[in-house]
Amino acid sequence: MQQLLAPIHAFLRCETPQTWIDVAIKSDSLDELLIDHCNCELKAAQTAIFLLRKYALDKDSGRALLAWAKPYEEFIYSQDHDVVSFLARDVKKNELVAELMPKPNFKFAANLVSPLIRLIKEEFHHFEQVLELMHKRGIEYRNIRAGRYAKGMMSYVTTHEKDILRDKLIVGAYIEARSCERFAKLAPYLDGELGKFYVSLLRSEARHYQDYLALAQLVSPEDIRERVTYFGELEAELILAQDEEFRFHSGSPLAN
Repeated sequence: MQQLLAPIHAFLRCETPQTWIDVAIKSDSLDELLIDHCNCELKAAQTAIFLLRKYALDKDSGRALLAWAKPYEEFIYSQDHDVVSFLARDVKKNELVAELMPKPNFKFAANLVSPLIRLIKEEFHHFEQVLELMHKRGIEYRNIRAGRYAKGMMSYVTTHEKDILRDKLIVGAYIEARSCERFAKLAPYLDGELGKFYVSLLRSEARHYQDYLALAQLVSPEDIRERVTYFGELEAELILAQDEEFRFHSGSPLAN
């Protein structure tokens, strides 16, 4: 595990504060932790779908991605959140079978497709896994307000059109890296089933961060190291700053 996490720790500018861990492992925090984690998995898939539709795929391919995401979005926006029916559906009927066609006017379009499609598949699967764990534990899915973390990161994305994709990919790298770091931090404190599950997520989350970072450099004509440092400092500020709400990516909890 340490060999897997070493690049993550070198990439991030700070560790998760112990104060966040102390709150996260409390029994009365588990519902919020798992519900927000579940939502984060779906949000990660939706973000990758947005990037592919905007930058990499033609309109028909984009519509195929929306159809792929539809059952997940219908579940979270439904009134009853019927977990049993959602998990019992025939997932093979929802597999992405369409041939995806890259946009001809963006030379890196084809490079984005394979890693982001794999990411979407894995995030959908993780969403289902978290939902199943919640159901087994009697934790009802509900809609909760997203924390300030991702929105805070995205607020610093450049307004210069030629560099927006680069910045969004860098932000994606930090979100995935932080998720990986927090899974590893939490795992030793959790019960056996949940701790083992969080450890099982480390490899894919680490690969997601690496894929995003590699794609950011690919689409940028300049070296991205300075921009990576810039977002790394912003990310650390969000993680270390005090936060009124507890979420999977929230900052240091306010003292009671």
